[in-house]
Amino acid sequence: MQKKISVVAATVVLFSLSACGLLPERADESRGWSATKLYSEAKDEQASGNYERAVQLFERLESSYPFGTYAQQAQMEVAYSHYKAQDQAQALAAVERFIKLHPNHPNVDYMYYLRGLINFNDSIGLLNFLYEQDPAERDPKMTREAFAAFKALVEKFPNSKYTPDAIDRMKYLINAMAKYEVYVARYYYRRGAYLAAINRSQGVLTDYADSPSVEEALAIMYRGYDKMGNITLRDDTKRVFVKNFPDSKMLEDDGSKKTAWWRVW
Repeated sequence: MQKKISVVAATVVLFSLSACGLLPERADESRGWSATKLYSEAKDEQASGNYERAVQLFERLESSYPFGTYAQQAQMEVAYSHYKAQDQAQALAAVERFIKLHPNHPNVDYMYYLRGLINFNDSIGLLNFLYEQDPAERDPKMTREAFAAFKALVEKFPNSKYTPDAIDRMKYLINAMAKYEVYVARYYYRRGAYLAAINRSQGVLTDYADSPSVEEALAIMYRGYDKMGNITLRDDTKRVFVKNFPDSKMLEDDGSKKTAWWRVW
């Protein structure tokens, strides 16, 4: 009986070893492919939406042909594939790696642009999600990081073909960030934290002076000073408000109006 058990155990071990020997060959069908074939197959997978497989092939291309003409392009494609797969962390890591390794690459401006897009899409997801919770408890970090990424592109590569779109997205992000700050100021005002509301509104005037949100920021400051009994600053704020927004009816609002802050257009 013991002998039979030993034979069975030995057979299982041998089978397992044989299977282990076979699996890598099956799993790695790309072994031995040329750089051209690897790139072509990876692009096909990418076009079909099979981003995980595309990344695998691009990484195999880079490791197998590190000094070939496709290696640097493969690194860029890895970043793009992660981006399309909505894997923000991996996409950003791939972008940063490429910029660090190839700061003078002729297409490095695209990687700066892609870094902005990755953060931009994540920030839009945040902005759309915030209405489900109290925005005053969330800090739109990704919105600011997207803005910083696009700004870096514009400053480093003013003549890049991606710069005009980056500028348009920066304008959108400025309005979004200003709207967020006004929302927080409104949040504080409704809860009687008038000084906090005024300080947040002043930040809008300082940081986002060209934003449409300046109108409401001034209105919140006016009402805040009024609630605090600071007549001098209240009247000064009103003069500035009337001069810049002579047809506005916002001062007639008591601050209870609830505007969807994320609607930045």
